[in-house]
Amino acid sequence: MENGVFFAFIKEDIANKVSSLFIQEEKTLIFRFYLPSFSVYKRYLCTIVLLTPNKTTLHLQQLKITNFRNYESGKLEFSEKLNCFVGKNGVGKTNLLDAVYYLCMCKSYFGVPDTVVALHQAPFFRAEGLFSRNGRTEKVVAKVKVRRKKIFECNDVAYKKLSEHIGLIPVVMIAPDDTRLATDGSEVRRRFIDNTLAQLAPDYLRQLIIYTKVLEQRNATLKHFAKTGTYNTALIASYDSQLLEPAANIFEYRKQFIEEFIPFFQLYYGIISGQNEEVSCTYSSPLAENTMEQILEKNKQRDRILQRTSSGIHKDDLVFVINGRPLKRYASQGQLKSFVLAVKLAQYEFIRQQKKIAPLLLLDDIFDKLDKLRVRQLLGLLLERDFGQIFITDTHENRVEGILKGFSENFKKFIVDEGKIRIAS
Repeated sequence: MENGVFFAFIKEDIANKVSSLFIQEEKTLIFRFYLPSFSVYKRYLCTIVLLTPNKTTLHLQQLKITNFRNYESGKLEFSEKLNCFVGKNGVGKTNLLDAVYYLCMCKSYFGVPDTVVALHQAPFFRAEGLFSRNGRTEKVVAKVKVRRKKIFECNDVAYKKLSEHIGLIPVVMIAPDDTRLATDGSEVRRRFIDNTLAQLAPDYLRQLIIYTKVLEQRNATLKHFAKTGTYNTALIASYDSQLLEPAANIFEYRKQFIEEFIPFFQLYYGIISGQNEEVSCTYSSPLAENTMEQILEKNKQRDRILQRTSSGIHKDDLVFVINGRPLKRYASQGQLKSFVLAVKLAQYEFIRQQKKIAPLLLLDDIFDKLDKLRVRQLLGLLLERDFGQIFITDTHENRVEGILKGFSENFKKFIVDEGKIRIAS
């Protein structure tokens, strides 16, 4: 057997039997039992994916928005399974998904400031969601005055820090611009890692916030030294000492995440593409070879000249590979789309496995960007796999009708038109 890695979705009660079967017969097989969540067990040359049920149910029951994007106001009641927003381009479908994402992550998915999120010239905006977790209602409210500190509340109690909210309502959004994950610079890929781990490990988010704050202070100080023609070795050393522990912790979190994430990603790529290409991703970090202390010492003069911290955990990257070659240079458009979609679906599955809860899944206009084969493969996943609550936007009502047929009667369709929303009859 060459390469020697098998991937299988199997039920837990037959894991031992199937593992033994693989090792004895060494045949390439893929079992697909689409169940709520799974974990990875490695035995010899075989990767076994054990499936276990979600322990927690989650869905958004109601959404209220005021002055959010292009909406003066709106109130929507949702299906706990599938919700489709249909309308022409530019009428505000994506903004509804972004409102859901905002309530989960305390910010817009698209990285824009709150001044852009607010309706034109509005001094404030507000979003409120009623979420059901195991039958218990969680009321989440975002109150944002433009250019002032935002307030997030859960069950009428304000958070002291926004970071305390991250992870309560896990969410994954897939949008057309996600191809930037493969084509743009390393910052986009670090943001993907951070988005995933922040929803899983509060300690990771704390370490990241500490590191980022100290890094900004160090960079500002280096610029000040250059501007004034001064230098304070003791002050820089103070910043350096504060970076060491969070950098080491962040590195370990990211390293473990990528090791566990890769099998999920490879599985989803094979399912979506229907191809036999070998795909993978590698975690690249300066801390793989040196400690943060060594990195800072080595680059001390360079940092002084460049007026910034030139190396460290903030320069980490993911290297995407297809058939042994860099994805960015050698992948076709179809392979690129399959690759990125597999990464995002694997992110969803990884979060589900870790939290034992199905995140909200937001699919923004992705059917327009995929060919018929990939649309068919994705629809097959949505129908066969329990993806929890799903929100979809699309410009084609007929295509949406085809999607809805597979979900029995547990769905709602909304017609969106220039900031107005109505339930389809």
